[in-house]
Amino acid sequence: MPDQENRRMDIVQEIYQEIEKASLWHKTISVRRNEYLCTSGEIEDNLYYIVSGSLKISMVDGSEERIIRFGYKHNFITALDSFITGQPTDFAIQALKRTELKAISKQNYVSLMNSSDHLRRLWGLIQEQLIVQQLEREKDILITSPVERYKRVFQRSPQLFQEIPDRHIASYLRMAPETLSRLKKS
Repeated sequence: MPDQENRRMDIVQEIYQEIEKASLWHKTISVRRNEYLCTSGEIEDNLYYIVSGSLKISMVDGSEERIIRFGYKHNFITALDSFITGQPTDFAIQALKRTELKAISKQNYVSLMNSSDHLRRLWGLIQEQLIVQQLEREKDILITSPVERYKRVFQRSPQLFQEIPDRHIASYLRMAPETLSRLKKS
């Protein structure tokens, strides 16, 4: 898994550099802790690069928030459902701490990715990795054992445990914060 994570980070950094070279960032955004970058019902047509900080992507199920993904430094983030379809998102993106982001419009991003075979391949690789990540997340949710869910996520994303507060990780793992605390100690 670490090799796969390193390769993904290399691709993200390569795409970031291409956007930099083309001067396509159209704005820089600062989001305060607990402030929303995007809320359910909005149409998201920007892709964001996280310069610093961390965010969570979640949706509300009845009265319960369900965290589905996190974003932290040197990664891209967006409400992917809306970014792809142009329809309102079902998700909210909220800062867990002060976060600095750079934004590129979907139109500029897609134009850049279609400007060369190499960039099209990189975009395809990122999409493949997102699909695999989503499948892994679905497996995590289906596994009933909290211990197994914890081990899978820790092995796949050790950085998560350095960047994200435990109460949010517990929610992501669909367990009580006390259960996560016990698992981390053992």
